[in-house]
Order: sequence, then C-alpha cells, then structure tokens
Amino acid sequence: MSTQVPTSPADSTGRLSWFRRNRPILYVALAFVIAVVLAYIATPKGGESYAPYDPESPDPEGTRALVQVLEEHGVDVEIVRSSKRLESTEIGQDTTVFVTGTDALGEDTASRLRDRTDDAADLILAEPAPYVSAMLGIPYAVAQTPEKVEAGCADQRWEGLSIQADAVTAYDAGSCFPHEGGAVLAPAEGLTVWGAPQVLTNDQILRADNAAVALRLLGENDRLVWYVPSLDDLAPDEAHSPSSLLPRWINPALWLLLLAVVAFAIARGRRLGPLAVEPLPVHVRAGETTRSLGRLYRRSGDRTHAATTLRQAARTRLAQRLRLGREAAPEAVVRAVVQRTGRPDLEVSALLNDAPIQNDQDLITLANALAALEEEVRHP
Repeated sequence: MSTQVPTSPADSTGRLSWFRRNRPILYVALAFVIAVVLAYIATPKGGESYAPYDPESPDPEGTRALVQVLEEHGVDVEIVRSSKRLESTEIGQDTTVFVTGTDALGEDTASRLRDRTDDAADLILAEPAPYVSAMLGIPYAVAQTPEKVEAGCADQRWEGLSIQADAVTAYDAGSCFPHEGGAVLAPAEGLTVWGAPQVLTNDQILRADNAAVALRLLGENDRLVWYVPSLDDLAPDEAHSPSSLLPRWINPALWLLLLAVVAFAIARGRRLGPLAVEPLPVHVRAGETTRSLGRLYRRSGDRTHAATTLRQAARTRLAQRLRLGREAAPEAVVRAVVQRTGRPDLEVSALLNDAPIQNDQDLITLANALAALEEEVRHP
C-alpha cells in the first residue's frame, strides 16, 4: 500500500511566485540557448575554406582564374603551401616566386624564404603585412585608393596600362603605378612589392587593364612558384594570429550573447520601473568650467602651462584616433601623425612638443593649428 504525501499549497504558491519573478530571465536564457544551437547547426561543417588570394579558390577573392590563364599561356605554375615544401621546390633563374598571405610569415620563415629565393628571377610579395615589411626592410604603405591608377613609369612592360581595385596600396620609393607620393609596384632589397593583390582576384581581374598587368607581372618567366605560407611553419616562440585559433561559430555566438545581455538589461530595467530624477545641489556647465579655467590662465599670464595643456590633450586624442593607446610616447604619436598626414616630421614635432609661445596671439595660433591637425588626421 502506497501513501501519497499531499503537496502544501504554500509550496505551490512559492514556486509559482518564483517563476513569475524570474520569468524574463528564464525567457532570455531559453532564447540564448536556442539561438546558440541554431547557430551551431547553421555553421557549415564540410567544404573547403580558402584565404583571400588563394590560387586554388573559385571565390570572388580567390585567384584560380588567373592561374588557369597563366597555364594556358605556357607558364608552369606550382603552388607551395609550406616552408618545408618550398625547400624542396626547384627554383632557378627562370622562376618567379610570388607570395600571398604574408601575414602568416614569421622571422624564421621570412629569412628562409629570402635564402631559398636567392637564385630566383624575381621574388614578389603581395601587400606584405606591416611587421613583415619591417622584417624585410620594405618601405611602408602611404596611401590607399579605389580609383584607377596609371602605370606612369619608364618600364616598357606597363606602357599604356592602368589598374583599378577596391583598395590599392602605394609604397614609399615605388617605381610604377604612382599615387600620392608612393607607387603600387615598389622594388626593395632583392625583391618586389606589389600593393594591389585585389587586381588579381576572380572578381576584379576584368577591371581596367588588370588582366594584362597580372599576366605581365607573374607570367614574365617560364615558371611561377606561388607560395602560400602556413601558420604551422611558425617557430614555437612566434605568436599565431588570434583569429586563427578561434572556432568559426564564435562570432555569431558572441553577437547572440550581446543581444541576450541587452534583452536582459531591458527586462530588468522594466521590472525596476521608471527612473526617478532628483535635482543635484549644484549644476555647472562644462562650457562655464572651460571659460573659468581660461580666465584663470589669462589672469596669471601662464601661457606656457596653457600651451602644454593644449598639446597634451591633442596628443591624447591623436593617440586614441591612431590606436596607439593613451600611454603612447610623444615621439610615437609624431611618427604616426607624419605617416598619416604626410606633413614634415619637424613641423609636426614642433607643433605637438616644443613650439615657443610668446604672447596670446601665439597661443591662439597654436590652438587653431592643433585643431586643424586633428581634423586632418581624422579626415586625411
């Protein structure tokens, strides 16, 4: 014989009240779990994923079409995807070595690449990453433009040709396809830098004279070794790209988490009711504070302190705009501003650091010059 224990009405009422109080939280948690499950299910599990400018990729950012055209014109194209494979690849004076995906190069793999291509007819790097440029002594980029760029050089290969892409990078000391103080095709120490890899892609190779330029750039010699560096070749002490270590579903999951947090905040805010506004004892406008400080500085005649404050505030804002961090050194800010605006180094350094202030007119001129410099950095 079994005996049923009656449920207390108080227990049932307590559970119902708990569910009522926490119903928004439960709804948000349930929606988040469902969304994460759907995102995981929707994430493609099979198929190949290619990086931009991959020579075997049929995607708009791939370059399979160019490889096929080069082979039809008699160029022997060999695709190499590891440093070890590159060591065993035949590279002679009839070989052009073209490198895409340079952000996967480290100091060791970059050094081995230079040693291995000493006998090559040409070594071409497609828009190398900034740290790769520093390692190999390549001039830094100076401008980008989606406009058409004419060859504009004495090299007969490019006579009468022009290129056009969504983003074209020019480098200091470049030789052909000049733009804003630099050029897209730039010679460096024993290699060539090509700042317009989008010209080679399946999506943009038919713009302007992109196809002709691509064939003359990579099809000049009988053999082409297309090297795609691998992150697996990096030495143990060389950091991997953070994005390469994350699963593909992490981005949609983070967006869903953000939406869940916003929904939770809205639900909790509605539960607490409208905000109560209480008058503060004293309310001082920011403009009045600024004018009062200005009067104090003027009354004391401390123009040097006022100029120092203006420069420090300008350096802080410029460092944040250029993503250098609030603690960036003044010299680093000056270098970044010079690179962004193209102004002379001495002019920017004097403006941000040590231009003398003799009178009120100099102080006003300094404030206007700093404001103009910030505007130029904001909209170069």
